[in-house]
Amino acid sequence: MASTDRRRPNILFFLTDDQGEWALGCSGNQDIQTPHIDRLAREGVRFENFFCASPVCSPARASLLTGRIPSAHGVHDWIRGGNTGPGATAYLQDIRAYTEDLAQAGYQCALSGKWHLGDSANPQKGFSRWYAHQRGGGNYYGAPMVKNSALICERRYVTDAITDEALTFLEELLQDDAPFYLGVHYTAPHSPWDRANHPQDLLDLYEGCLFRDCPPHAPHPWAIFSSDPDAPRAEDPRQSLQGYYAAVTGADRGVGRLMERLRQSKAADNTLVVFTSDNGFNCGHHGIWGKGNGTFPLNMYDTSVKVPFIAWHPGRIPGGRVIRQMASAYDWMPTLLDYLGLPLPQQGRLPGHSFAGVLTGSAAGGHGAVLIADEYGPTRMIRTETDKYIRRYPYGPDEYYDLLADPGEEHNLVDCAEKAPRIARLRADMEAWFARYADPALDGLAQRVSGNGQLAPVGRPSAGEAFSPLGRTFTWPV
Repeated sequence: MASTDRRRPNILFFLTDDQGEWALGCSGNQDIQTPHIDRLAREGVRFENFFCASPVCSPARASLLTGRIPSAHGVHDWIRGGNTGPGATAYLQDIRAYTEDLAQAGYQCALSGKWHLGDSANPQKGFSRWYAHQRGGGNYYGAPMVKNSALICERRYVTDAITDEALTFLEELLQDDAPFYLGVHYTAPHSPWDRANHPQDLLDLYEGCLFRDCPPHAPHPWAIFSSDPDAPRAEDPRQSLQGYYAAVTGADRGVGRLMERLRQSKAADNTLVVFTSDNGFNCGHHGIWGKGNGTFPLNMYDTSVKVPFIAWHPGRIPGGRVIRQMASAYDWMPTLLDYLGLPLPQQGRLPGHSFAGVLTGSAAGGHGAVLIADEYGPTRMIRTETDKYIRRYPYGPDEYYDLLADPGEEHNLVDCAEKAPRIARLRADMEAWFARYADPALDGLAQRVSGNGQLAPVGRPSAGEAFSPLGRTFTWPV
């Protein structure tokens, strides 16, 4: 019944959409109800400082899957063109994913949920079982999905449908002696958050909620608010907060259902379970509703780039631990392959480092990296444990935050003369890091990334769109 070989553990990988690290009970949120994910954290290990590679879904997911930064895989914004239909394009067609390494090693790979890396109708990257969202998100009822190679309209609440199909896959995988990898990619808690999109019992959990972890802020001067009358507004966010929290709890219930079935099986003790998200999110934090493209210029606040990361494996990962050292999405591929004893392709050319020893308790600290780098097109960030520098190459302003004195990132000190030597050092380190790991043909500095979506792979016509938000015009380098 699935793999019982301790050298070949099964993997159950949960990935949510737009969930900040702050949006879990185990992370200290005072109001959100996530008992099943919290249990994973109690019994496993939770990272407090885990960062996405880009604060928007498609590039963040591509980096998780390939171990490459966006400037080395070429996905620089959420994929708006090439998802399905005659122009469908597999954006990672020529780039190796760790699921391909797993399939080559004999793993049965299944996906239920969001793909959003192009050509969503066709299984790819080693997956042999495939229930996928045709695009990246949208309504929770009537969602456009792919099932048995057919494009369908899903009538079920899509979070429950993803769980149901994942359970079907799990039953099949448990009957096979081969090890399995099951990716459960929820669209939750991505918008929309209006009452028509979520079950009443989930919404009722947050009727009268104080939402103490989302205190009101004045709108950010760069904030982009939709013209949709139902879109969240900084001055009256209650309905959106209620929907966001309900969506998180809906995903948590799905985690609970899958974990209950796994625990009933003989495979539980030989399964690595991971819970994480693609990118962070601001529910009014900093006066923003959104992630990196919740503002223009694009932002790199911790609430946009920090995500939850929890790992559970009875008998191998000592439970009840919280890791404070920094790690990144580009560390995940080398970590997983190291954990499984599989070779890492392109050794030395990928930026990530394995933290498998941290998971198992054989290493007390992090992987030795002193910085985390993030990018969103021509906006780049370098972050250490004590400070952060953000550089916007074709436009500004840049930002520098002393995180020891200002953990909330409220005071931009980029023009402070006293900080100039430190900023120069961080800028040099960041530029050297990207020069080492970026592919010049795919480099985000040359892309007109606006946060408005990517239409085609880099190098093809209409790879991105320029726009002039808030009446401001920006010029990208040629």
